[in-house]
Amino acid sequence: MFVSVKERTNIIGIQKSLGAKNYFILFQFLFESVFLSIIGGGIGILLVFLLTLIPQDMMKISLSAGNIILGLGVSAVIGMLSGIIPAVLASNLDPVIAIRSK
Repeated sequence: MFVSVKERTNIIGIQKSLGAKNYFILFQFLFESVFLSIIGGGIGILLVFLLTLIPQDMMKISLSAGNIILGLGVSAVIGMLSGIIPAVLASNLDPVIAIRSK
């Protein structure tokens, strides 16, 4: 997320100069971070589901609705924690300095 903020610094400056509030930019980056984490968690759950289709002799692997919800919830929390600092830094940028940086 730090790279994402750094790549879009001038776009953030343009948004802020057009009147975007700090909470809008904060929400934008937090949403992206959580969304990417949930997609990754969903892919992991899909891989575990495919693993449950293979006959297992040594151990039984099961995937319940509770495990799916727990996995996606943990992914969302990790996305929130990993995106909060870059999102706060992006929302606190000065518009003039952000537009000038490249």
